[in-house]
Amino acid sequence: MKLDKLVETFFNLPVMWQYLPKIATGLLLTIQLALAVVVTGIIAGLALALVRALKLRAVNFLIIVAVDVLRALPPLVIIIMFYFALPGVGVRMSGFVATWLALSLVLAAFAEEIFWAGILAVPRGQWEAARSTGLSFLQTMRHVVLPQAVRLTIPPLTNRTIAVTKGTALGAVVAVGEILYQAQTAYSFSYNPSPLTLGAIAYLILFVPVVWFGRWVETRFAWRR
Repeated sequence: MKLDKLVETFFNLPVMWQYLPKIATGLLLTIQLALAVVVTGIIAGLALALVRALKLRAVNFLIIVAVDVLRALPPLVIIIMFYFALPGVGVRMSGFVATWLALSLVLAAFAEEIFWAGILAVPRGQWEAARSTGLSFLQTMRHVVLPQAVRLTIPPLTNRTIAVTKGTALGAVVAVGEILYQAQTAYSFSYNPSPLTLGAIAYLILFVPVVWFGRWVETRFAWRR
């Protein structure tokens, strides 16, 4: 009887089948949001690390402060600020944009620190040898330093990227129609938590391959001394 009650409550197949299209729609939107966050966050983080490498004291101070603030604030707080607070000063954005921008900034902050650590890990002699051959700063960075730094950063960057992209579920707070939002909405209409179980399955389908891919990337491309 207890097992039947459990199945009826959390694995009600008719209910799950009824709301499967909604969860599938949420899955597609989650994929779009996650890809947008990854691309924007990593590119922005790399750009900040390259600017920091120029060693402009005032600019570096601003970068460090911004990065520390973004790493300290919970992503949900940033999403809420963008979605609910900014309209007070005339800046309005959709829930999708607020979530994308917030998670991208958080990922950029972590990515900047990771890329910067990778740049610092390249021996100083590599810089000096490249500059002595007549390469400019940008040429040295592009052809000598970055290829080594990026390989050094692959394991921590992969893990951090996966951790941040799982935060797409926070978009449900601002009515982004991703997996969790669709599952919660279905639950409120069906009065049965089976859609939440379906949502959990959708997250597993999405992120388990991502975790496996991340492990493969680490073992395939990580720097070996």
